[in-house]
Formats: sequence, C-alpha cells, structure tokens
Amino acid sequence: MDSIIEIIKSIILGIVEGVTEFLPVSSTGHLIIFENLLGFKGTHPNFVEMYTYVIQLGAILAVVILYWRKIKGTLVNFSPKKVGYEKSGFKFWLMIVIACVPGGVFGILFNDLADKYLFTPVIVAFTLFGGALWMMYAESKFRNNNLNNDEQELNVTVKQAIIIGLFQCLAIIPGMSRSASTIIGGWVSGLTTVVAAEFSFFLAIPVMVGMSFLKIMKMGGFAGLSSQELISLATGFIVSFIVALAVIKKFIAYLQKKPMKVFAIYRMIFAVVVLVAGIAGIFH
Repeated sequence: MDSIIEIIKSIILGIVEGVTEFLPVSSTGHLIIFENLLGFKGTHPNFVEMYTYVIQLGAILAVVILYWRKIKGTLVNFSPKKVGYEKSGFKFWLMIVIACVPGGVFGILFNDLADKYLFTPVIVAFTLFGGALWMMYAESKFRNNNLNNDEQELNVTVKQAIIIGLFQCLAIIPGMSRSASTIIGGWVSGLTTVVAAEFSFFLAIPVMVGMSFLKIMKMGGFAGLSSQELISLATGFIVSFIVALAVIKKFIAYLQKKPMKVFAIYRMIFAVVVLVAGIAGIFH
C-alpha cells in the first residue's frame, strides 16, 4: 500500500513539474511546496532533492523532442562556411553558451547558499509574489507587442545573449522562475515574446541538463537508492515528460496573442495561499 501511495505522489509531482517547468511560475518553487505538502520523502537522505533534478530532465527531454527539427537544422548547418555566420548553427549555439556563462558563474558562487537558506515554502511564497509584480511591470514596459514579429527567426545577438544570461541568474532564487527571468531578459534586450520564450527553451537544455547531472553526481548518483525510490524517479520522469510535451505547445500558442500577466496574477494568489498555509502550520 505504501508503495502505491508513493507512486501516486510521484505522478502528482511529475504533473506539477511538467506543467510549471516552462511557464513563468517557478517549477522549483512549486515542487518545494508540493513535496512538503505531500510529505514526499525516501530512505536515502538526498532522495527528494535528487528526484527534483531527475524529473526536470523529463521536462527538458520534451523540449528536445518538440524542437528536434530546429535542433537538427542547427547541427546540419553548423558550419558558417556552409550557410554564413548569421544563419549557422555555430552562431546559434555560441549565443546559447554565452547566455549560460553568467548563470554558471553565479550558480557556482551562490547555489549552495540558496539550497541551504532559500528552499522553504514561505520564502518561495514571497519570491512568487515579488516576482509576479516584477513580471507585470516588465511586460508593461518592455514587451514588444508587434505580433507580426513573433514569427521571426531565433536570431539572437551577443548583447541580447548576455542580457538574457544575466537575468537568468535570478533563477537561483526559488520562486523567481527561470522561464520568467529569461523571457523578461529577452524583452529587455528587444526580442519578441515568442522568440524570447523559444530561446529560453533552448537555453534550458544545457543549463538544466548540466545542473541536474552535476547535482546528481554530487549526491553520489543512484547508488544506495531503494527499488521503490528508483520506481518513483522513473515515474516522475515519464510523467513530467508527457505533460511538458502538451504544455509547451499550448504556452507558445498562448503567448502569440495574450499577455503574461495572467501568470503573474496566478503567482500572487498562489503565494497568498501558501503564506496562509504557512501561518496555519500546514507545512512540515
């Protein structure tokens, strides 16, 4: 019976991850809250943290599948000599690498401190609320509302990649949202919403895969996990992958015509609910 309950918990958390990973609502923040509410834990001391990173890989795999044609195109046309620098895969992936650098440096310096002091439901509630206000301000001030440009190619400059990379550093704070931070960085740098979102998706591939594998290896890999814990990992991975496949398509379709403030409003409401729950002593 206990094993069935743990699988159900894994399914719920996989759904939460698949829904929230690419929406500007903070998947990490949601997982912290729902893992706490569900009393999700294992016998391995690092199981819950490991589970969080493993199911994120499931959501990232969804991006690879959905955008495989574009990814393949960048690899086929990688050489600048073949198609020119601006249209080459070399330039595209160089911009991704440049955008990764600020977050990588920031993560090395402060990630352990964030893990130690910021991963609590109440702190997540405050950052969800504050991040929502920031989203609404940024959208009103920086969003490019020329919808005709939303179909433009993913042509990002060095300056834009650096700006997006700097904004991504905010994602180290649980509740801020990597997706929201990078999309806002795209707005500030002059990208349209859909282009900013798609660049954020591609940027997530090396960022999330690299961070997840480093974290998992740092925790000793999968050695020492029980069979039940391994089943939970596999379940969460598969569920987050399937759910993310559906969510990414709908999110892009939504952004082509509608504002992001609905996500900000949701964040504020959810943050208030979490704070009330915290005051009521619901969290473990």
